[in-house]
Amino acid sequence: MAHVITGLRLQKRNPRRANLYLDGEFALGLSLEVVQDFGLRLGRELSDEELGALRQAQARYDALRDAVRLLAYRPRSRAELEKYLLRRGQDAETVQAVLARLEEVGLIDDRAFARAWVEVRQSSRPRGREALRAELREKGVAGTLIDQVLTETLAGHEENQLALALARARAASLAGLERTVFLRRLRGFLLRRGFSPQTVDAVVRRVWTEHVQGTLEADEG
Repeated sequence: MAHVITGLRLQKRNPRRANLYLDGEFALGLSLEVVQDFGLRLGRELSDEELGALRQAQARYDALRDAVRLLAYRPRSRAELEKYLLRRGQDAETVQAVLARLEEVGLIDDRAFARAWVEVRQSSRPRGREALRAELREKGVAGTLIDQVLTETLAGHEENQLALALARARAASLAGLERTVFLRRLRGFLLRRGFSPQTVDAVVRRVWTEHVQGTLEADEG
């Protein structure tokens, strides 16, 4: 069935969009980019297939616009964007097409996203490998990719040094506690920060030894 374009009127609230009228009745709102891409003009006939393609093109345009706006605030993983667009009411086919386009132009890159996430976390709120893995998993990054990024960005000795620095800073607030309480609280603190039990045990023993030595030296002084 053919439909005749009887009106193309700019929207009052958004002059970047136009209302399309077919056979004298409102059909849908379109961005001017889609109007131009399809070469729409008064008097042109549109088949049902062309009208369907027009609706699909507008849906993809809207989804792409929404995704780019979200990315303007901070980088996102592919899974985060997918969930966001689906919540916005876009169908799965449209969402996948938009995500593919964003990957093509480099606006979605889960490896770069994961690396940036780790670097920002370590510069602002340092934490261990397991905590970082859990955070990235929550963002929808693939497990194999998470492992690769953590291996690339967190060498084992760096994690030990980070845990040691945090433990030494924390130990100041635990001064005066008996050994079992000191060790339990310090261990819990490091585990909550996502450090492995092996790293935590080694660091806690070292910090306790340093704490005891410091106390003895202070007493002798």
